[in-house]
Amino acid sequence: MTDTTIEERYGRTPGRARRERLILIVAGVFFGLVVGAWVIWAGLDSVSGGLDTRDLGHKVNDEFSVDVQYEVTVPQGTEVSCALQAQNDKHAIVGWKIVELPASDSYTRRFTEEVRTSELAVTGLIYRCWLT
Repeated sequence: MTDTTIEERYGRTPGRARRERLILIVAGVFFGLVVGAWVIWAGLDSVSGGLDTRDLGHKVNDEFSVDVQYEVTVPQGTEVSCALQAQNDKHAIVGWKIVELPASDSYTRRFTEEVRTSELAVTGLIYRCWLT
């Protein structure tokens, strides 16, 4: 027996090798296009709504209120709403407030808001902010 008959017998022909190589090339190109499209889409999406927040601190006023100090960075002329919360020593939420921040010419702004509580809070912080 020659080497070519053994290869033909087990399906290792030159035509099959070319076909497998072509399938791999097409799959690689398709994968590259999908990854490239995702990178472009993700890059454009993050530019459209840049919103950053930062907790600066809190001050417990008394048993029924806490001041939450925070910073919001958003493109100029954009309205933002934020949910603030106060927690007790067991991390249960004992106070909650939604604050609507008007559009401004400033890129970064600092705020202090009083959050009323149902019992003594040990912390006050930002829960979440969103563009409105």
